[in-house]
Amino acid sequence: MKKTIKNLAVVALVAFTSFAFANNDVEKKQVKVESSSVVWKGYKVTGSHEGTIALQSGTLSFDGDKLVGGEFVIDMSTINTTDLEGEMKGNLDGHLKSDDFFGTEKYPTAKLVFTKVKASGKNSYAVTADLTIKGKTHPVNFDISIYGSKATASLKVDRTKYDVRYGSTSFFDDLKDKAIYDEFDLVTDLQF
Repeated sequence: MKKTIKNLAVVALVAFTSFAFANNDVEKKQVKVESSSVVWKGYKVTGSHEGTIALQSGTLSFDGDKLVGGEFVIDMSTINTTDLEGEMKGNLDGHLKSDDFFGTEKYPTAKLVFTKVKASGKNSYAVTADLTIKGKTHPVNFDISIYGSKATASLKVDRTKYDVRYGSTSFFDDLKDKAIYDEFDLVTDLQF
């Protein structure tokens, strides 16, 4: 009996040590937030609007040269419209930060955490990640491409899953030309 317990302890120690060393190969590379960009584009019946939003922090994790993970924090208070000027720009920026949309006073950040990364070709990966906006977390799927110290990705987000309902025909009838589509795009250009 003592011998069996001793053998189990040795097996457990070897397994734990192997696991610990296997994880040491993963390198987290900091994303250079000042030279990276996130562009958003939202669509409505009568057209679209677009702008930028800043990353607060970000890392991409690599095992050798293979992407294995990532985590990003987005500064929601920086949401900015780039296709308007003057009072119209100010009004839309303020509305996007209000509780009708992203409620940035109560929810100043959003977060994206990779949960699954699978190589889908040379320098490209299919990613599943948990996206948290306004305190609500849902999975999103997207492709990311890595070239040297740069990465690009674009994803579609269904805003209604995050309680961003303003102007959504999924929740309000009779909006006509005031309707705003539920999905918006995020396009990232990352440097690390």
